[in-house]
Amino acid sequence: MRDTAKTLNDMTPRERANLMTLVADALEATADEAQEIGDERFAANSISLARIISGCAEDVATMDLPAAELLLQHGISLIALFRDGARPVLH
Repeated sequence: MRDTAKTLNDMTPRERANLMTLVADALEATADEAQEIGDERFAANSISLARIISGCAEDVATMDLPAAELLLQHGISLIALFRDGARPVLH
């Protein structure tokens, strides 16, 4: 049976950290794939966001949850854009 979705507020610090690590790992994998097809800018942006999220995962118990939510939303959106074949213009 599937668990009900939780907000970051409802998660324990460990669950939040695990979620952030999961998204960071997915971004790193996306960066590797982007690099393999020659999309260096997308790869650089993906790895940068992955590192930011990874750095925040350690402080998730004390961090600003709206900021964490925004980082996760951006990370998940970036992964989805790559999977859909869209390449946003990022700087």
